[in-house]
Amino acid sequence: MGFKWYRAGLPKLTVTALAGILLLTGCSADRYLMVPKTDLNELQGSIKSQRATLVTMENNAAVRHEQAIAQNRSSTQTILDAIATQVEKPECPPVQAQKQCPTIDDSKGRADRLKGKVIVGEVENFYLAGPGLIYKARIDSGAETSSIDARNITRFERDGNNWVRFDVPVPGADKFVTLEKEISRRVRVIQASADEAERRVVVELQFFIGDHQQVAEFTLADRTNLTYEVLIGRNILRDVMLVDVGKEYATELPESIRNNNGNES
Repeated sequence: MGFKWYRAGLPKLTVTALAGILLLTGCSADRYLMVPKTDLNELQGSIKSQRATLVTMENNAAVRHEQAIAQNRSSTQTILDAIATQVEKPECPPVQAQKQCPTIDDSKGRADRLKGKVIVGEVENFYLAGPGLIYKARIDSGAETSSIDARNITRFERDGNNWVRFDVPVPGADKFVTLEKEISRRVRVIQASADEAERRVVVELQFFIGDHQQVAEFTLADRTNLTYEVLIGRNILRDVMLVDVGKEYATELPESIRNNNGNES
């Protein structure tokens, strides 16, 4: 019987002990986890106060930063103003007036020169004084004597001297002008297309090329089948003109001559 009591009473003691332990544990947990409401309100108020303090500090720092920048700018400007009053401004040297190129007086004609020699192109306007005619002249440094187109060449004697009468064509018109000149000499000319030498009469003629005028010898020859009425050779070019083979009409006749002739290019 005693054994039965032990077995029956053991569960009762165990249940009672466990209930007591749980009761004690619950009381202990409630005492440590619960915070009084007054303390919680004070904690929240402290947090809000700290946040407000941080915002104020940030605003004050931003204001002080802007003030420092403004002060630095003011100090820098003060230094620059002081330097400006002490340093003299540089003065630029006066600008010299540019020399204007002299205007070309076309009324007197034009001819560029190099070391005193007239620069001419392969083709130039040639003014024959006397009849007042303008021809196209080919400049040929390979020809010894200059030549002009002449027709109806007739020799005659005047006052014991040998003279020649010949006709020169009027450019752009189917007519001629008759000239009479004293013969300077005669020359023998060999043409590439002829087997025998041809004797030609040489006369002196006054002419203009650009503003250059000269009296020189010309042979009289029929140049009907040639492109140019006048050929300028070495007897004129020598010591007087330089040929620029890359140009044509490098010179210009005087305005008075051009106005009286309508056949110039």
